[in-house]
Formats: sequence, structure tokens, C-alpha cells
Amino acid sequence: MSTQFNLSGVFPAMCTPFDEDERIDFETLQQDAQRLEAAGVDGLVPVGSTGESATLTHEEHVRVVEAVIEAVDDVPVIAGSGSNNTREALELSERSADAGADGLLLISPYYNKPEQRGLIEHYRTIADAVDLPQIVYNVPSRTGRSIDPDTAVSLASHDNIAGYKAASGDLGQIGEIAERTREDEFSVLSGDDALTLPTLSVGGTGTISVAANIEPERTCAMVGAALDGDYTRAREIHHELGPLFRDLFVETNPIPVKEAMQIRGYGPARMRPPLSRLSEEHRDELEAVLAELERETTVADAESEPESESESESESESEPGGDR
Repeated sequence: MSTQFNLSGVFPAMCTPFDEDERIDFETLQQDAQRLEAAGVDGLVPVGSTGESATLTHEEHVRVVEAVIEAVDDVPVIAGSGSNNTREALELSERSADAGADGLLLISPYYNKPEQRGLIEHYRTIADAVDLPQIVYNVPSRTGRSIDPDTAVSLASHDNIAGYKAASGDLGQIGEIAERTREDEFSVLSGDDALTLPTLSVGGTGTISVAANIEPERTCAMVGAALDGDYTRAREIHHELGPLFRDLFVETNPIPVKEAMQIRGYGPARMRPPLSRLSEEHRDELEAVLAELERETTVADAESEPESESESESESESEPGGDR
């Protein structure tokens, strides 16, 4: 059995920054990895859908994984290594493992639309060959085929298949998988920021999050509160982040999140074609949402600041015995 790590908490689905010539900006990539680690995330997920893996060469793919691993000190790195070609997914998985990845995220084969038995064979082929914890990724809006609960439960019995990233939008399906695997060493992770809190409520253990690129502290606070059973606090943060959750998906991911990264000064908004920059209309809305979140953070920070020394001394002097 592969070395396991705790698939609980917040795992940002990282962006891949590009320079003006559409080359990978490795310096910005590593700075971003360090920023997210310092914010308290539980792991990092480079070269997934948000990392524009579809437009990276295999060599670039591996170099991104290596750069993120090199940048961080103490968080696991889960490399996106899926493909619609089982041999190609196996090669990417093996190369990611050789690069030092702690785990793998494997999108289900897209475009081919395999039957469920084909999905089982695809995932088991990779899990048999690569001794790392692996996360099955269900996102039918991109792949054209959903991973059925029976398939997910069957895959959960494999020692190296450690989790399921749920981005189907079907909370009933997500809850069924969490229910039927609750006796296994198997984690159900949200792949849809707007459904992270509901997913946690039905047995999920965390999120592979787009929004955590922009608001890692708030996302960690929301997930942490829910996992601790404080749903009042978790719900409050969920509603604070609601406008951001919606605005990050007004156009194809990662178009909005890369624009938000640029607005916040975390990285460039450049995309590799055929993806394009966020429309001006949506950018204005996104800027307003980000400004409001910053305002709320400033107010919260001000309210939590300790009393100044002079205020403390004044209060002390006014109390009996305060001059001792």
C-alpha cells in the first residue's frame, strides 16, 4: 500500500502563470506555492484543469510539478496526471511520482466517453502500477461521462485509490458515495466551491478548491469550522464567499480565477489559447467582489486588534490596586 497522507482540509487547484511569450513563469509559480503554504492550506494541486494542463506539454507538466515541490516545505503536492489515453495517464503518473509528488489527481477520460467498466479498468491500471495515493476526479461537464457511485465504490477498495473529487453538482450522488465508503480509508473531496460546505455536511473531508487561490485563509476557516462541527461559523463564511464562488465560474475556469489573481497581484491573467481573458463586464463585477472581501478583512482585523498599551495602562490605573 502506498504511503498515505491526510486527505482532509483545503487543497488549492493551482494556476499555471505564463509570461508574455506564453512560457511558464516558474518564479511566480513558486512564489504562489509559498504564499498558499503560508496561508495554512493542507496541500497543493498543480497541473489540474485550473492549471491549464490541457495546453502543457508532458515536459512542462513535469517541470511544474517539480517546481512546486521544490518551493514548499511541509505540505503534500498532489499532481494532476489524468488523460483520456490510459497509456498517457500512466506515463504522466509515473513521471509525477518520479518527480516526487505525494499523490495524484486523475480526471476521468474525456471525449472517449468510456463505459463504467472501462473507467474501472483505466483507474485500476494506473493504481496497480504507481504506488501513490490517487484521487479519482469526476467532472462530467468537462468529460462527457459521469463516474457512477457503483464505480467509485468499487475503486475505493483499491489500496492506492484514496479519494474522490466530486465536481458533478449532484449532491445526492456525492452523499451516496460518502455513505457507501465511510468504512473505507477513502476521502470524498469537493471539486465545486459552491458545494464544499454541503459536501462536508454529508461526509466529505475537504476541498480541491479554485477559490482557495484567492481566499485561502477564509476557505481554510470555513472547512476547518465545518470539520469541527461548527456549522454556524462555517455557514457564515460560506455566505461571505458566495459572491466569489459565483464570479469565479461566470466563464470557463480558470479564466476568472486568473483575472482575480492579477487583480490581487498574485500572478498574470494570461491564458494559453484557445482560452481568452475575462470579459470587461465580468472583470468589473469580480473587482467589486474582491474589494468587498478586502474591506471585510480590514474591518475584521481592526476589530480583533489588541488594546493599545496606553489604553491598557489607563484601564489598569482606574482599577483598585492598579498602581502597584
